[in-house]
Amino acid sequence: MEDKKPTEDTSATPENIGVTQTAPADALEKTNEELTAEGVDATGSLEAAATEGSAKKVNPLKAFWHKVDVYLLGFILIMVVVAATSAVSFLNSKKAPDTPEVATQQLTTDALKQLANSDATVGNAAQTLTVQGNAVFTGQLLVQKDLDVAGRIRLGGDLQAATLTVAGKTNLADTQINSLQVAQNAIMQGTTTLSTVNVSGASNFSGPMGASQITVTRLIMSGNAVLQVPNHIAFTGAPAQRASINTGVLGNGGTASVNGSDTVGTVNINSGNNPTAGCFISVNFAQAFASPPNVIISPVGLAAGQTQYYVTRTNTGFSVCTANPAPANQVFGFSYFVAG
Repeated sequence: MEDKKPTEDTSATPENIGVTQTAPADALEKTNEELTAEGVDATGSLEAAATEGSAKKVNPLKAFWHKVDVYLLGFILIMVVVAATSAVSFLNSKKAPDTPEVATQQLTTDALKQLANSDATVGNAAQTLTVQGNAVFTGQLLVQKDLDVAGRIRLGGDLQAATLTVAGKTNLADTQINSLQVAQNAIMQGTTTLSTVNVSGASNFSGPMGASQITVTRLIMSGNAVLQVPNHIAFTGAPAQRASINTGVLGNGGTASVNGSDTVGTVNINSGNNPTAGCFISVNFAQAFASPPNVIISPVGLAAGQTQYYVTRTNTGFSVCTANPAPANQVFGFSYFVAG
């Protein structure tokens, strides 16, 4: 017998063009139908493997992730958080606030009798005492803490307070104040009657001011001020001091006197026999001026007009003099006005 050698399949197919294939040894023992079935199975396996490879190469999640922008996802996340916060705040605002619980205690008849007969403590600081009807306290009432009054306070008697602070407007019909200190501006629209006013600082009056008597240390009129005095002007003060009388000028038996103050007054003269020229009298001021003031004199009487009178002045006083002898045995005088 001749040994059978494997034969080579040289059939030309699209898959084995240019490829030499050697059939396995057991392929000669199989029929054509079995070989055809194995070829179909091999072709199906190859197609499944190709499909699985394609599925592994294209991942839908990764493809979507590459298409979506990362910043867009962050913006969407922030908007979701803001919307959730707004919703929670809105729901919380719609809730009714919790009403604080205040412990209350009703007063019984026995408790009221106990209050009327002796000192008693009712409740504590966490409780509220509610009196439905009117309450009359015949004795003293002591409030150790703040007193809040929702309605009006009406006092039939006096109000004594160590310190009174009023935040809003206050209307006082008839008020007596022993000492009033105003830290800021004070506006008085109606008539104000003040018995004594002591002003330590500057005061400005834009409107008319009426006063029965004004005592000032120094009166300064600035600008185009006008001083109008419809009635008399009286200058009072310490009386001027008579310094000396020159009897030689007055004549034998002559006398002189002064009546007035440092500002205004009269020098009275009684001439004697044989008067001479010179100064009749020298007057000293009760308060010296800073410099020699202006002294204006006017003759009083016919005899004073017949003299050639003049004055001499210093800051401490002045003298009334005549350049010719005055008429003998005459009564006359000189009025003076002194202004610094």
